[in-house]
Amino acid sequence: MDPVSQGILGASFSQSAVQNKKLLGLVGFIGFMAGMAPDLDIFIQSHEDPLLFLEFHRQFTHALIFIPFGGLICASLFFLFSKIRQSISFKKVWIFSTIGYGTHGLLDGCTSYGTLLFWPFSYERISWNNISIIDPLFTVPLIIFVFLSIYLRRVSFARFAVIWALFYLAVGLVLNDRALDIGKDLADDRGHQVDRIVAKPTFANVFLWKVIYESNGKFYTDGVRLLPRKKIFSGASINKLNTSRDFAWLDDTSQQARDIKRFNWFSQDYLAASPEHPNQIIDIRYSLLPNQISGLWGIELNKSAEANEHVKYISTRNISKGRFKDLLLMIFGD
Repeated sequence: MDPVSQGILGASFSQSAVQNKKLLGLVGFIGFMAGMAPDLDIFIQSHEDPLLFLEFHRQFTHALIFIPFGGLICASLFFLFSKIRQSISFKKVWIFSTIGYGTHGLLDGCTSYGTLLFWPFSYERISWNNISIIDPLFTVPLIIFVFLSIYLRRVSFARFAVIWALFYLAVGLVLNDRALDIGKDLADDRGHQVDRIVAKPTFANVFLWKVIYESNGKFYTDGVRLLPRKKIFSGASINKLNTSRDFAWLDDTSQQARDIKRFNWFSQDYLAASPEHPNQIIDIRYSLLPNQISGLWGIELNKSAEANEHVKYISTRNISKGRFKDLLLMIFGD
C-alpha cells in the first residue's frame, strides 16, 4: 500500500504494545518508520534490466521470515539517535521496530499486487485482494487514532486503530467473496465455463470492484458495485496472451521472450496483447475503470532488438479528469 498507510499501521500496532504512556510519541515514530522500511527495496533497480525492480519489490524485505531481521536493522539505525538511547532500551526498540516492520508485508498481502510472504520457500505472490493500494477510508481513521493516542497519552486509541484496521480488512474479505459470487453468476448467464476468477477493489475504495474471469482462452472483465446499492457495469473481453499467435516473430530463446515470462510471473498470468498499441503487453488486472481493459502498466517489445536486449517497461498511470469522474459516478451515482 501507500507509504502513509504502511507507516501509520506500523505506528498503531507498536503503540498498542506500550506500557509507559510517556513513550507513545516515540514508539509511534519508531513504528511508523519501521512500517515503511520494507519498501526500501524499490532502490534495487537496473537501467539495463527494467524488470529487475518487479522481481525484488515485495520480495525478501516483505517475507515473514525476514521480519525479526528487518526489525533489528531498523532498531540499530534508530538507536543511533541519542534521544532514543536515553529514553528506551535497545531491546524495547527492537520489539517495537519488529512489530511495526511486521505489519508491512501482511498489509501488502491484502492488496492485489502480490507479495512474496513465504520467500525463500515459495515464490508464489500472495494477494488476498481485500483492499486497494490507496484507501482513505482505511487510512484516515488510523491517523486520527494514532495522533489522539499521542496527544491524550492513552494507549486505548492506538488499540482502537488496530481494531479498525482488522475490521476494515475483514469487511474487504467479505466483499471480495460477494464480488466473486456475482462474477460467477455473470459467467453462468453468459454460458461461460470459468477457468479462474479474481475480484479486486478499484482505486481508493471497497465499494466498486473489478471482476476478471478467464474462460476458453479469453479474459472477461466487469464492474461490480456492492455498496451502497448493488449495480453491475458490463465490461469488455480480450484474448489471453499467446506469444506464438500475438508475436509470431519473437525468438523463444531471446531475452525478450524470457522477460515476458518474468512479467507473466509478476502479473500472475493476467497478460494480454494491447489492443491499442502494437508490440505492447499489458497487465489487465489494473485499469482505472473496472469494466475496461486498459492496463496501467506493461512491457513493450522491439521487433528489431538484439538477442540479449531487454523489453521496455511502460507505465500509463495518467488519470484524466474525465475518466476519474466516470469512476466517481460508478461508485456513487445511480
